[in-house]
Amino acid sequence: MYEADNKNTFNASDVLRLIYKKKVHLLIVCGVALVASVIVSYLIPERYKSTVVLYPANSTSVSQALGTDAITEKGLMQFGENEEVEQMMQMLQSNDIRNRIIEKYNLIEHYRIDPNTKYLYTKLYDKYDDNVKFSRTEYTSVKIEVLDESPDTAAMIANDISYLLDTVYSRMQRERAYKALKIVENEMLEQEALVKNISDSLEKLGELGIIEVKSQTEMYSEQYAIALASGNASRTNELKMKLDTLAKYGGAHTMLTSQLKEEVQILTLRRSKFREATIDLEQDLPNAFIVNKAEKAEKKSYPIRWLIVLTSVIAAFMLALIVLAIIEPLKKKSQNNLEAKKNDC
Repeated sequence: MYEADNKNTFNASDVLRLIYKKKVHLLIVCGVALVASVIVSYLIPERYKSTVVLYPANSTSVSQALGTDAITEKGLMQFGENEEVEQMMQMLQSNDIRNRIIEKYNLIEHYRIDPNTKYLYTKLYDKYDDNVKFSRTEYTSVKIEVLDESPDTAAMIANDISYLLDTVYSRMQRERAYKALKIVENEMLEQEALVKNISDSLEKLGELGIIEVKSQTEMYSEQYAIALASGNASRTNELKMKLDTLAKYGGAHTMLTSQLKEEVQILTLRRSKFREATIDLEQDLPNAFIVNKAEKAEKKSYPIRWLIVLTSVIAAFMLALIVLAIIEPLKKKSQNNLEAKKNDC
């Protein structure tokens, strides 16, 4: 351990001696790096940052929320949770939003990309990804950050992305809601047709005099017995025909009446579903709560020139020191070898 400590002390002292010995060289290298980094930092275009912060809305269906207490408990007025945040992050990175922003702001020209260059859209998308960032915050919100050489453009792009997010959400939801509405509508129309067929059948049975099988059977049977006892043959035959008709069609009437009750309940349910699907299709509620809209930045965010200069000077100093630390022992070893040869001679 003692020897190791001595070696470390020697190495540290050796570095300090090397710095002192080559201070001129190191100062020259640092000076050149300073001047070069200052020039380069001023050649880098300034970029301004604008930020939008938004929360996703809860994904509860509008029709369900309006039909229950969800509107106050965990419905339309509530922020989304982790699942909705992940969905929003995925939506923000969609080609639809990116391509609309590229088209609206003519980013090929704005980013000074040659339209005839090879891999045009690869370069364009890379540039877009460098300037437009999406991230989730610790408060379960989503942050949109846009860098641009123009502070106005940066703010407009950030705000437009938040507006387009809602547009894309609505388009996807409408497509799904429209298909759902058509399915429910077809089922409702089929059920209405079925109910109408049963009603028509009962109406035809009604034309035959069959209204309520049980009560009519009891009444006609009682009247038939009275007519038979009184010897009224015409009345007896009339009532017998009615009882025969009831016997022939009464079972069908009873079955159709019971079926009609069940099918009407199903129709009521499907009409309710149709109303819900119509509400979901026609709803125009925002899918995100915008906490902070983007504003024009007053000062640049990039480049941070002092940091570029400081980093460059430190890097140049360290690189030069490493090179000198490698070269000096080699030079010293070479000199020792020459001296040894001279002594041998």
